[in-house]
Amino acid sequence: MLSSLSFRLSRGVLSTISPPIPHAKSWGVGYKPTKTRPLLDMSQGVPGTPPSKVLLEALSHTSSSPGSSGYCHVLGESTLRSAFAEEMKTVYGRDMDVTSNDIAITSGCNMAFVATVMCLADPGDEVILPVPWYFNHQMSLNLLGIRTVPLYTRANEGFLPSTSDCEKLINPRTKAIALVTPNNPTGAIYSPALISMFAELAQKHKIALVLDETYRDFVDTMPPHSLFSPFQTEILKSSSSWRSNVIHLFSFSKSYCFPGHRLGLIAASPDLLKHVTTTLDCLQICAPRPPQIALASPGLLPILRQSIQASAQSLKIRHNIFRAHLPPGWTIGSQGGYFAFVKHPFVGIPAITLCQRLAEELGVLALPMQFFCDDSVGSDLESLGQSKTDWERWIRFSVANVSDDMVKQVCGRLHECELHLGVKAE
Repeated sequence: MLSSLSFRLSRGVLSTISPPIPHAKSWGVGYKPTKTRPLLDMSQGVPGTPPSKVLLEALSHTSSSPGSSGYCHVLGESTLRSAFAEEMKTVYGRDMDVTSNDIAITSGCNMAFVATVMCLADPGDEVILPVPWYFNHQMSLNLLGIRTVPLYTRANEGFLPSTSDCEKLINPRTKAIALVTPNNPTGAIYSPALISMFAELAQKHKIALVLDETYRDFVDTMPPHSLFSPFQTEILKSSSSWRSNVIHLFSFSKSYCFPGHRLGLIAASPDLLKHVTTTLDCLQICAPRPPQIALASPGLLPILRQSIQASAQSLKIRHNIFRAHLPPGWTIGSQGGYFAFVKHPFVGIPAITLCQRLAEELGVLALPMQFFCDDSVGSDLESLGQSKTDWERWIRFSVANVSDDMVKQVCGRLHECELHLGVKAE
């Protein structure tokens, strides 16, 4: 494609995939919606409900305050860092060992990831990502010249990563293992035991474990893990406990239903945060102040915990509806958080081809497996007993940003595939 630019672009940006969400949404442009058959979007992991009224009121107040217009500390408002350290006890237990000094507030969780890996790795170093991976993690690593090492998961094991497989990938260039749980894209929920095993593995090899828990508030079992417990010190065999090698990431976007306000969080050793201060100062100066000040309003976070629990219950119901109404032959491999990962029944048709046709002809937006892995998959899969043709049939559906009725409508349209798209199920 010809360009009007008279200068060269970086190899990093040219070798990085285009953002998948706009790509998928472009397919929907060709669909002609009607009043009875609107476009149904299950492509993006975004909250389907607005923020709580009490949070909106707090945002209105802080946004109109002249005092929120200036910079704050690079690592965030001290009031929010303190309030959220206390709030985390409702998730990880009252004896949880995370303080305000361990917390940095960022402009979204993607920013938290970028600022973190800039501290961990240089161009040519390696970070291990389970596959299917969260595409923004791989894209960020590629832009930074850091090699992504794929840790393939198995569909018949619910797409849970294996520590034994992971250990085989570690070499002197490995700087970190990055996990997302509940997972994006698969929805797989990693057990506390599995998370502890990865923490032990990372510590054994003196590398970082980056743990993205964006969807942690949408699981049935609490706490999601015990890494922050003082008793975990015995498991990790380190007097410094989790701070020696665990880096926790969190997004306020999902739990508090305000992704446009761009707030994320890093919980890590203050020894690491000293260097995170450097990367964040260059990337953001500081995170947006109005939402920080709003969330730090006295007593607000405990009140919002009730709406988070209500959202979690609604998501659980929606997952059940999706599972109950999915057509025969469509197989759920894993499900949790915002997502269900589903294998379509049409042999020989890659998910990316089917997803485009679903959008253009049936008005259903979802994301194909091809957006969550490298194009070169093949021999690595076969060594794990998986075929490439089966691997390419998986699709991510997000149940978060649609209503219960819309989930039923999506499943109804999936029933129409053979009739309207001319494809045959196995």
